[in-house]
Amino acid sequence: MPDEQPQRRPGGGETFPAVAFALAIVAVIGFVAVYFGSADTQALGIFAFVCLMGIGVGMATWAKRFLSPAEPEVEDRGRLASTEEEIAAFHADFDAGEYQLERRSLLGKLLVGAVAATGLGALVPFLSLGPNPKSSFKETPWSPGARVVDEQGNPVAATSINTDGILTVFPEGQVGDEFAQTLLIGVRSEAFVPASGRESWTVDGVAAFSKVCTHAGCPVGLYQAAQGLLLCPCHQSTFDINNAAEPIFGPAAVPLPQLPLSVDADGNLVADGSLSAPPGPGFWNQNRQ
Repeated sequence: MPDEQPQRRPGGGETFPAVAFALAIVAVIGFVAVYFGSADTQALGIFAFVCLMGIGVGMATWAKRFLSPAEPEVEDRGRLASTEEEIAAFHADFDAGEYQLERRSLLGKLLVGAVAATGLGALVPFLSLGPNPKSSFKETPWSPGARVVDEQGNPVAATSINTDGILTVFPEGQVGDEFAQTLLIGVRSEAFVPASGRESWTVDGVAAFSKVCTHAGCPVGLYQAAQGLLLCPCHQSTFDINNAAEPIFGPAAVPLPQLPLSVDADGNLVADGSLSAPPGPGFWNQNRQ
C-alpha cells in the first residue's frame, strides 16, 4: 500500500506572502512620514529597503507555494472510469480550490496595493527638486559701478595691491556671499597676457578673478606668484593667471571668470562690468541662450 502524504490545510501558505505585502505597504507609509518629518536619509533608506524586500519576498514565497510542486509525484496508469471515492475526492478538492482562489485574490490585491504604494512613494522625492532656477545660474553678483570692498567692508584702493599680492574682495553690500568672492591679484606686467578684448580690464597691474573654482565651487586661494598659478585645494585644479586663468591641471574644464576693473574719483577700485561668465561650476546649458 503506497505511503499516504499528509494533506496541506487549504490556504495554509498564504499567510507569509500576505504579511510581506502588508509590510511593504506599511514601509511606504513610514517612508513618506519620515520624508515630511525629519527627512533622515538613513531612515528613508531603511524604509525603502523594507518595502522592496517585502514585495520581493512575498512574490517569491507566493510563487514557490502555488507554482512549484512540493515534490515529484508518480501515478500509475489506472482505469479511465472514476470510482465513487475519486468523485468525492474531486468535489472536496474543488471546494478547497474555491477557498484558495479567494485567498489568492486577497494576495493579488495586497500585491497590487504594495506595488502601487511603492510607485506613489517614489514620486514623493520629486518635491525636493524645488523651483526652476530659470536664469539665476547665468547671473553674476557683480554689476557695473559696484564698489570693491574687503572682508571688513572697507573700500580697496588701486594702489594697495602690490605685485604678487592677493586680496579677497566682494561687491559692496554682499560681503560673505560665496559666489561673489573675488581675488585681486598684483600680476607681473612682463608675464601677464590679457585675453583678447580684455586689455583694459586691469588697473595699475591689478587683475580680478572669481575665487570660486569652476569644478566644484571650492575657494581657489593658493597663489604661486613666481609661476602666476592659482591652485584649488579641494581637487588640485590649477589656473594660469597670466593666460586668462585657463585651467592647466586638474578636473576644472573652464577658466575662472574675470572681473573688469576701474577706479572711482577717490582712487578706489570699482567693477567696470560683470564677471566674464557666471561664477562657480558649469552647468549643462550654460552656453545656451
